[in-house]
Amino acid sequence: MKARMGATHFLTKTLPNVAAEMALSVLAYNLTRVMNIVGSKQLMAAIVA
Repeated sequence: MKARMGATHFLTKTLPNVAAEMALSVLAYNLTRVMNIVGSKQLMAAIVA
């Protein structure tokens, strides 16, 4: 998943930090999917509501 987004290695070294970095990558991936499916205007309206 990270390789698809252009990052092939983890930037942190310890397991908790790597887990946090992976969680952020998954969050970014999921937000990108939602924006592609729903659209950015509808996503922003749902966040504000």
